[in-house]
Amino acid sequence: MVTIYHNPRCSKSRETLALIEAAGITPTVVAYLDTPVSRAVLADWVTRSGLPASAFLRPKEPQAKALGITATSDADAILDAIAAHPKLMERPVVVTAKGVALGRPPESVTGIL
Repeated sequence: MVTIYHNPRCSKSRETLALIEAAGITPTVVAYLDTPVSRAVLADWVTRSGLPASAFLRPKEPQAKALGITATSDADAILDAIAAHPKLMERPVVVTAKGVALGRPPESVTGIL
């Protein structure tokens, strides 16, 4: 099963979804702004992806600046902020049995499909 945590307004998210579908896969699409991801799931993604928590953060979002959260913030603070404010999550995130990848660039997800 392939799941994409998607924001339809984001061009990279749309491109990643199209790439997955072009591979003949019909993914489960989660609109993460409407269905936020829990902190536990975020922590699991960090572990499974091998990426730092900061990779999942959109540090230029006004909410991140208001909270004082940056890419150099403590990993726990980053995950807490993303869980509380889903708009801070980098997108898209693709999750499969093979792993977790960020779709930036979209081709970076091909290794887990």
